[in-house]
Amino acid sequence: DLVKEAKAVVPDIDPEDVKSLIGRDDVLIVDVRDDGEVAATGKVRGALHVSRGMLECRGMDNAYHNEAFSKDKTIILYCASGGRSALGGKALLDLGYKEVRNLGGFQAWVDAGGDID
Repeated sequence: DLVKEAKAVVPDIDPEDVKSLIGRDDVLIVDVRDDGEVAATGKVRGALHVSRGMLECRGMDNAYHNEAFSKDKTIILYCASGGRSALGGKALLDLGYKEVRNLGGFQAWVDAGGDID
């Protein structure tokens, strides 16, 4: 139910649309999968890896904040299937981020021919 709720408030974004956004200063792509998943498959080219458990800490103004996070940017999240990225997106919206999108699962990116690091 929590994932369904999160997916209802975090808009999806198509892999083809993300391709044109890679490298823009006003866009941050975040991989919220666990370390082992990223090590096994790589990640979207240019994406920042922040595991789902640390996302709020990296996005909040505290000692763990990552400077790449800015409320002026469009934040695009993805995971393995789209559930964790939806939950993370909702958490960022709750923190005051305005432009948050869910790319969904990593395999959809691969299937769309997206570049991988």
